[in-house]
Amino acid sequence: MLVIATFSVGSMVSAYASAATTATPRSFVLVVADDASQNALSTFVGAFIFSIVALTAVKNSYFQTAGLFILFLLTALIFSVVIFTFVRWVDSIARLGRMGTTIEKVEIATAASLKRRKHAPTLCGVSVSSEASGRAVHAVNVGYVQYINIAALQNWAGKHKMRVVIAALPGTFAAQNRPLAYIRADSGDLAELDDTPVLAAFQIGDVRLFDDDPRFGLVVLSEIAGRALSPAVNDPGTAICIIGTLIRLFTLWDAPLTNTDSQTPKYNRIEVPEICPQDMCDDAFTAIARDGAGIVEVAVRLQKALGSLASSHDKNIRAAAEYHSELALKRAQIALNVAEDFKAVQAAAHFTGPAD
Repeated sequence: MLVIATFSVGSMVSAYASAATTATPRSFVLVVADDASQNALSTFVGAFIFSIVALTAVKNSYFQTAGLFILFLLTALIFSVVIFTFVRWVDSIARLGRMGTTIEKVEIATAASLKRRKHAPTLCGVSVSSEASGRAVHAVNVGYVQYINIAALQNWAGKHKMRVVIAALPGTFAAQNRPLAYIRADSGDLAELDDTPVLAAFQIGDVRLFDDDPRFGLVVLSEIAGRALSPAVNDPGTAICIIGTLIRLFTLWDAPLTNTDSQTPKYNRIEVPEICPQDMCDDAFTAIARDGAGIVEVAVRLQKALGSLASSHDKNIRAAAEYHSELALKRAQIALNVAEDFKAVQAAAHFTGPAD
């Protein structure tokens, strides 16, 4: 069992390294969270410990006939669990770290984050009513906003008769010169107010997380496509697969909410801006359009995908899709040296685009 456990660790490390080098290092946190590998490793180590303890007890004549029979039954049970776990783990480790599996994990994490934000676009607060004003609260540490405790902000604001306007959503890079939030009082002066609880409600870390940052998943998918389109890799098929994944995610975001899905604001003193579809499209398509401009099959698929988004019910998504379609067409016109290739891209575009 110790040998198998050692082999498991080696296989997991190799899979993690493969995911970081073939996809993107930003996907490592999803790959390392693979439950099947962790359960298998814990099963193998547990079986090893059980065998050592049982062997020691038998060698010292600790058990009588009944005890030996029970030990035999337990050994057979654990042996069966180990065999089942090993077979299941072999199938999992064969997929772990592969490009397709990594893309699937990123898509699942991004879709879950998009669903949560779609059902609570303002994080259960209220929409921003006016331009940000009031007393600015700046970050002390430099890093990315990972989580905002809206409930804590609501309690603090209700206690002090304040309103808090969020200026940095999860995923925003926080620095000392960028406000995290603005505080406005219902009445009175803010000079003596202690804003430490407001600052404490913002969790700031060194890296972005998938849970509360839907745009991060789009960035990671775009990075995977960009690496696939690099001259060293030259894998346009992966980029085309990523484009399809992005369209599925945007379709999920664009799907209408039912009455049961919509949530009424719970935190009436916290104003939270919604995610801008233009920023989401920038995260998703800019790198692909730039790196794939000289590859006709990628450029054509990108135009078809953006044309699909251009028929969205959301006018902001339509406008962003139209903008990126025109921009990608301009890039393709510069990068494609064969006139027929550009005509194919132009024919797939939602718009006529630049002249030949």
